[in-house]
Amino acid sequence: MNDAQPTPDLRASAREMHDAGLCVLPIKANGSKAADVRSWKPYKIQRSTPAEHDEWFGGGRPAGIAVVYGAVSGNVEMLEFEGHAIRDGLLDEVTEIMEASGFGEEWHAILNGWATESPSGGRHYRVRVEGADVPGNTKLASRLAREDEYTDEERQKLREKPNARIIRVQIETRGEGGYGLVEPSSGTVHASGKPYLRIAGGPASIPTIDAEAFQAIHDICRMVDSLPKPESPKTAPRDLPPLPGGGLRPGEDFDLRADWRDILQGLFQPLFTRGSTTYWGWADGTRGVKATTGHASDKDRLWVFTTSSDFLPDTPYSKFAAYTLLNHGGVDRQHFKQAAAELRSQGYGTEPPRRRLNLVPQQPGPLSDGSSALDTDHTPDPDEGFEDGPGLRVVSTKPELDITNEADAIDGLLEIMGSEQLPDLYKRSSGPCWVYQDDQGNPLVKQLGTDNLRAYLAEHVTTYQVVKDPFTEGTKEVRELVMPKTCSTILGRRDWPLLPLRGIVTAPVVRPDGTLVQAPGYDKPTGLYMHPRVPLRRLAPQVSDESVQRAKDIVLGQMLADFPFVDDSDRAQYLGALLSPIIRPYIPGPTPIVIITSTSQGSGKTLLKDAFGYVYGLAETPWPENDAELRKAITAKLWDCGDPVIAMDNLPNGHIIKSPILSSLVTSANWSDRLLGSTSSVSIPNDRLWVLTGNNLRTGGDNARRTLWVRLDPDCPDPDRRDDFTVGDLRAWLTDNASTVVAALVTMVRGWLAAGAETVNTRMGDYSRWASTIAGILQYLDVPGWLTTRDTSTGLDDEAEEWAAFLAAWHEAIPEDAVTTKQLLGLKEDVPRLHNGELPSPKQLGHWLKAREGRYFEDLKIVRVPDAHKKQNLWRVARYGGRR
Repeated sequence: MNDAQPTPDLRASAREMHDAGLCVLPIKANGSKAADVRSWKPYKIQRSTPAEHDEWFGGGRPAGIAVVYGAVSGNVEMLEFEGHAIRDGLLDEVTEIMEASGFGEEWHAILNGWATESPSGGRHYRVRVEGADVPGNTKLASRLAREDEYTDEERQKLREKPNARIIRVQIETRGEGGYGLVEPSSGTVHASGKPYLRIAGGPASIPTIDAEAFQAIHDICRMVDSLPKPESPKTAPRDLPPLPGGGLRPGEDFDLRADWRDILQGLFQPLFTRGSTTYWGWADGTRGVKATTGHASDKDRLWVFTTSSDFLPDTPYSKFAAYTLLNHGGVDRQHFKQAAAELRSQGYGTEPPRRRLNLVPQQPGPLSDGSSALDTDHTPDPDEGFEDGPGLRVVSTKPELDITNEADAIDGLLEIMGSEQLPDLYKRSSGPCWVYQDDQGNPLVKQLGTDNLRAYLAEHVTTYQVVKDPFTEGTKEVRELVMPKTCSTILGRRDWPLLPLRGIVTAPVVRPDGTLVQAPGYDKPTGLYMHPRVPLRRLAPQVSDESVQRAKDIVLGQMLADFPFVDDSDRAQYLGALLSPIIRPYIPGPTPIVIITSTSQGSGKTLLKDAFGYVYGLAETPWPENDAELRKAITAKLWDCGDPVIAMDNLPNGHIIKSPILSSLVTSANWSDRLLGSTSSVSIPNDRLWVLTGNNLRTGGDNARRTLWVRLDPDCPDPDRRDDFTVGDLRAWLTDNASTVVAALVTMVRGWLAAGAETVNTRMGDYSRWASTIAGILQYLDVPGWLTTRDTSTGLDDEAEEWAAFLAAWHEAIPEDAVTTKQLLGLKEDVPRLHNGELPSPKQLGHWLKAREGRYFEDLKIVRVPDAHKKQNLWRVARYGGRR
């Protein structure tokens, strides 16, 4: 209430209502419409007292007032027309029906009794019922909401469930066990800030209506409901497929041509017609509307409200069903059959045609590539928000297919695959597949076998066979599943007219052209399927410097603020890894292994690994005992797991990572292997980020230069007891803010793209393009340290460190001469050792030298000098550039 409005005298209003026999309640002035008492349930039974009114409404306190309806207020009910119902003209329509049906006098008494206008423009009317109890709160009439009426929550609901119905209640009651606000409630009592206004009468002028008229008034209000139920199986003939050639069955023809006057003659008579709706009363002229026809928008049906006829009340009947009930005594299958036969003898229906067995048209040309199975140009609505987990793509109707002839069935199924009619079916190199999620919401890919394809087709295609139909004396369609051998034949093809599935992403990603994939579901330009791991925040159309700075603060200033990174490079390298899933489609090719290592337990390495899971989703597999098991684990994860990050956590303390399988994995764009339990080999895109964690990890062999190090050192005795973190419990913070983190990471990348997507030339072998792109993003973000400790981090490679020390000692002891391996073994303290700690033999040392010939360890390399005279190899060490 603003200062210009006087405080209403609620005490006087309470007295007026109490004197009229009503029970009143105080209402909170916070827009909630909640009763301002500890519990209002006792007042359903016992009226509030004047003393309570003095306490509630004395002193001019701003509040609202409400009436409890039902027996406690003398059997009073409130009938409410919502504001949109008034604007739709429903009050005028109901008034016209009341007058036409003989209840005009009672209705005008209600309209001119105690009437209130609500802040939303609705109307509240009170009536005292005589001869029956007031029922509880009841919804009498509703309609579908119009698009311009949708709230943000309702728009989101439709995005998640496009077939959902958004309902607007138009007429309802407040009866036994309910209460409603009354004037002079005003100000902040209603969320709009507007007051309730009296427009007619008052509590003392509430009209009294007998129970029979009261029920008739309810029935008439129900007649303007715009959401009639569909015909139930009990009152509708069996749903049969259309006859070939456009033919009509007798019942269908009767529905089109018959007149309700002829069908209902002697039972009902038409009272009047408003729009397409005709209102019917008893044929003997007794007042009241008993039924309607033509009210439903999809089909002309009879809707009966009375319980005193042969029809079930509140149940829709087609003309054929009404005719069958009235003339044949029921609406079951046998009665419909009898009625159809009689109507056929009267000339209804067409002659039953003979249906061809082959209904599948021949393909006009080569199979489509299936690219029409999704929208060709999907541009996300800027007002659209996305939530977790996409649902299956909605298809309006299932395609129908005649599978009587198997050859036609195969052709037809392939044609349907290449059309717009199948949801979420894709292909990869080994055949059709679908995307689904496990119980934890993680995306998975299922390669289809015969049973899978058959089950999928049973769900998404209506398949039938054509057989003799004794009911129509023609032919009919009988539902049949596709035969297993048909599915096997389709799976045995070399190619399928389906969209290719090239990978799954769980957050917005950058396409190769620099645009952003942000709509859940299949993205045609890239062949990627987006399955968001967390709800996706709405992205602003443009990226500002302020939004990028906020993004940096969220990720660096909050999420990563308290991790004990050894150096700026470790923080920069972790951020680079965190950004990699977003730019992975933008930069084809592999990425290095990310190794998160620390000096002791409790340093936060597992938490850094788990952060990938909160943001993108994370698949984990144990560190295997040997390379054979490692290969199996890699293949299994790449084959069906959709998570963009795969981790092997808690490797043994001080473990030396030296695996040719791992080296091959992170340098290959595609991974090829034989599936476990199968003789077939598959080739799978290696589009994942691989993460390893452990304490004091080191690398050996070729793994050193294929590694992105993230080092932690808390430099304290009990790092797991650290406290006072910026965001408190990071796991709880990530649970609540994962969507914000994703939006921040995407904003960082979008800002870099908008600024020109400049890269910083960075050489890193197979990963140079990736490293240059990350370097450009981090330079744009002003995050220092990217790969600056790359040279010093080679100390984490045991093999390189050992051989560098050996070559240094060799160069110092024998700087220029070429020597034999036997002579080199004289450097006992510095020669690399076997696994058991023993010195190698001269022959074994020779093999080692050949394997490392020409490779630099720091600035020294091994040079082979063949001795043709003695037919043996000599060896010397050389410094880069010929320097001593």
